[in-house]
Amino acid sequence: MGGGGAARTILNIINYIDKEKFEPILVTLNFTYDYERFVHDDVTFIKLKTKRLRSAILPLAKLLRKERPDILFSTVPTYNIVATLAKLLSFTKTTLIVREAAYLGGTKKENVKLKIYGLFYRLANKVIALSEGVKENLINRYGINDNKIRVIYNPVDLHHIEREMVSDLQPDIQNICKKESKIIVTAGRLVKEKDHFSLIQAFSLVTKQLNSELIILGEGELETPLKDEAKRLQIENQVHFVGFKRNPYAIFKQADLFVLTSLTEGFGHVLVEAMATRTPVVSTKCKPGAVEVLDKGRYGLLCNVGDVADIAEKMLTGLTMSEKERNEIVQDGLNRAKHFDANVIVKQYETTFMAIMNDK
Repeated sequence: MGGGGAARTILNIINYIDKEKFEPILVTLNFTYDYERFVHDDVTFIKLKTKRLRSAILPLAKLLRKERPDILFSTVPTYNIVATLAKLLSFTKTTLIVREAAYLGGTKKENVKLKIYGLFYRLANKVIALSEGVKENLINRYGINDNKIRVIYNPVDLHHIEREMVSDLQPDIQNICKKESKIIVTAGRLVKEKDHFSLIQAFSLVTKQLNSELIILGEGELETPLKDEAKRLQIENQVHFVGFKRNPYAIFKQADLFVLTSLTEGFGHVLVEAMATRTPVVSTKCKPGAVEVLDKGRYGLLCNVGDVADIAEKMLTGLTMSEKERNEIVQDGLNRAKHFDANVIVKQYETTFMAIMNDK
């Protein structure tokens, strides 16, 4: 239950699922993470007595034999394999449903790995794909049959966002937002896939035309190299690495623009969250999620992946639009976010779960 999109998805499903029809049991490894505090009291929470994923197979199988659940649901490829093996070793009739959120593959080595994942996924009763693009990838690279896959987008807790976005900012963020500058924010792990290097380089071009500040939320292995890049470009005083924040929505709300520069995104959960806070968004055309979420640019500005000049141009467009244009894109974005409201999306999960059980 860490700070990633998969954890948010599981959290929203188990919290919003109809408790008159389902009795959710959340099972994790033996870690303590921030999202645990948001798990509702009516959800049974079990931690296996191990911190190693591969050591969780037998304990999970034992738990399945004890609890005899109707459905075992998991997400993330490595966890899906563990869930599959545990289900097999439990010798129970539990229905297995796995969820794939990532758009993986491309190289020969990666594609071979996905074929192996596919062998396990075929043992599941149903595979949930995060987007149409992820579904196509499951068919083409994992070798999964079309009739086994259902597309269900991420559930986003709009009620929680509405409540959190009006909270007071922490002092360090307040000091940044008090400046007479345009505020740009991004959120995501500081890893290669998020391509913060292109963002920082594009931001350096923006600063030559507009007085602006860049707030980067997230932690990761590339923090030091990214800080070095900001220093090399002589914008280190305008690029603020603020780490992981339990409430990013209050920061999104204060920003003039949210920017995502990922190389790939299965969905682009954070884009929906930003739109829900009434903040205009700019995103790369990261396959496949962002293009789907923003409907090919209808709900936000799209730019080419890794194209620093194009990213900077779209950022400037977003920061200099008229008040009328801004109000229109903000309202359109909010309407789009409502399509992914947890109450709407979780009902799709409920329908899928019930249909699979009725077919048994």
